[in-house]
Amino acid sequence: MDDVMRQGGCACCDGAPHAGPRPGRRGLAIGALTIGALACAAVALPLAPAVGRVPATTLTPDRALARMQAGNAAWRRDTPMPASMGRDRREVLAGGQAPYCVILGCSDSRVPPELLFGAGLGDLFIIRNAGNTVDTAALGSIEYGVGVLGCPLVVVLGHEGCGAVAAAVEVVEHNASYEGVIGDMILPIIPAVLAARDAPGALLDAAVIGNARRTAGRLHRQSPLLEEAMRGGRLKIMAARYDLNEGNVAWFETV
Repeated sequence: MDDVMRQGGCACCDGAPHAGPRPGRRGLAIGALTIGALACAAVALPLAPAVGRVPATTLTPDRALARMQAGNAAWRRDTPMPASMGRDRREVLAGGQAPYCVILGCSDSRVPPELLFGAGLGDLFIIRNAGNTVDTAALGSIEYGVGVLGCPLVVVLGHEGCGAVAAAVEVVEHNASYEGVIGDMILPIIPAVLAARDAPGALLDAAVIGNARRTAGRLHRQSPLLEEAMRGGRLKIMAARYDLNEGNVAWFETV
């Protein structure tokens, strides 16, 4: 620590220099105690409702799911449901948000959740990454959507022809390798591919569904907050698969 400080950096900032004067030993000790106390407080304190003038949704988990299904049915008929998107809605939401569904979806540009579920501004709390996998940031975001914003529904949304799942299939079937961190990114998908090899039909599609179901099933097992919400009847977690051609969303229970 002292060597780092003499060089104008700080161990807690990976050696990056501070803009202001460097603290002395007493200041470092007090700072460490303060950080420790804050960390303990953060662990002990329960999640509080989001501050704002927009009350949380009153939809039950089943009603939220029915609304998502109705929105997708309208999308398939090319008669999208009317969605609140204008200035009045923006001004209301400036005071807070009250979405009714958390979606963990793929980054694929062909799978925009608001469109395929007929949702408006502020209706969905969306986390997207290639392959709809869960890391710390994704799980924390989902917990925020449920525990703070009061969302009664979480949907893990896979889709037809997912490139991230296809890459995981190539690893399993042909021992493929990828540059950069793409290989690390698809590691969580490989167990779903392995499990899908015995499933009927095309391996890629079976792996897409298996990956969504497996991820959805892991959420409440990894998160006591989500598990408690499910036990209390305040939350439903579903897996889903979107068809690029037909626009249909198929729904699956978690595994």
